[in-house]
Amino acid sequence: MLVTRFAPSPTGRLHLGHAFSALTAYEFAKTRGGRFLLRIEDIDVGRCRPEFVTAIFEDLAWLGIEWEAPVRMQSQHMGDYAAALDRLREAGLAYPCFCTRADIAAAAGAPHGDGGPIYPGTCKTLSFDARTARLGTESHAWRLDAQKSCKTTGALDWHDAAKGAIAADPAGLGDVVIARKDAGTSYHLAVVVDDALQGVTDVVRGEDLFAATHVHRLLQTLLGLPTPRYHHHALLTDAGGRRLAKRDNAATIAALRASGTTAAEVQARLGFAEKLTGRG
Repeated sequence: MLVTRFAPSPTGRLHLGHAFSALTAYEFAKTRGGRFLLRIEDIDVGRCRPEFVTAIFEDLAWLGIEWEAPVRMQSQHMGDYAAALDRLREAGLAYPCFCTRADIAAAAGAPHGDGGPIYPGTCKTLSFDARTARLGTESHAWRLDAQKSCKTTGALDWHDAAKGAIAADPAGLGDVVIARKDAGTSYHLAVVVDDALQGVTDVVRGEDLFAATHVHRLLQTLLGLPTPRYHHHALLTDAGGRRLAKRDNAATIAALRASGTTAAEVQARLGFAEKLTGRG
């Protein structure tokens, strides 16, 4: 059976961009007789708040979205991510990184991608003894050795609903973090583990995550996990053409509700009025 999911981080109130993404995934599942799941990606302990989790439930219910229980809370499943990280480390495909963001930004000749500086591989060249000595005394992240991983898997591809077959190019993002210093995992690692464990067949999400799919495809093969079908939708933007974001104080669902706006009006504004009419 087809399974989709909506996986917000509880670092603030949901805005119209979130509502559009949630409704897109929900409509995709319900019009195809599939299942819709809600997952809370709360590994960022410094920014996530319990009150925002409660708010997510309230906002989605107000929008008319129903999800299956139980809701997967990432913070309650850290053992799953640790096991996946152990497999990659044991295979020699991950290495500890002691660099700070300032170190990376200051690295001479560090290339840049859409997401900022690409890691220059500083810690990849550390000797075994140097790594061992520093592991016991310094905070560190774990990075995926993209070059070695790609040699292990060989050529890969994945399918996007809008763009068709895509040749995977995970090395284009460099050696990404798969376990943060403060979390023990990262978005990249947690999302592929979660999607596999929850049986997600179709990932419906914003096009801002299109590039990340290259890394996810690589991790799926390295960990022996299935590859879902991908559907990257366009992002909502403001009058200036910028995508809606929490950091820019985009209008929240709670604020719209408080102003007297109805859920039906929000659905209509986002193009879902007819698709969701009459659905419980």
